[in-house]
Amino acid sequence: MKTRKKKPLIRGWRNKLAFLLVVYFAGFATAIYCLAPVPNSTGEGGFAYSALKSDEFAVAFNEGLHKLIDFGKSAALYTADLIKQGYHHAKAQADG
Repeated sequence: MKTRKKKPLIRGWRNKLAFLLVVYFAGFATAIYCLAPVPNSTGEGGFAYSALKSDEFAVAFNEGLHKLIDFGKSAALYTADLIKQGYHHAKAQADG
């Protein structure tokens, strides 16, 4: 029995690029919509105001992002040190 090859859903690199751009910008637009400040006309009891207070969220997000960046920097430095140590160890063994 012959097995059929699965055909890709999107053919051609141009179509794939167009599809990815549409999905990317749709996600970007959704993020902007979610992070936009809440209008004052909704009042204190509105769902949008209670679910997401934009100023508090922005501060918390900024702090979390800076923690993440600091962690990334320290992890990169640690990894660079490990690679350097491994390189120097291998070079010392090769030299005898």
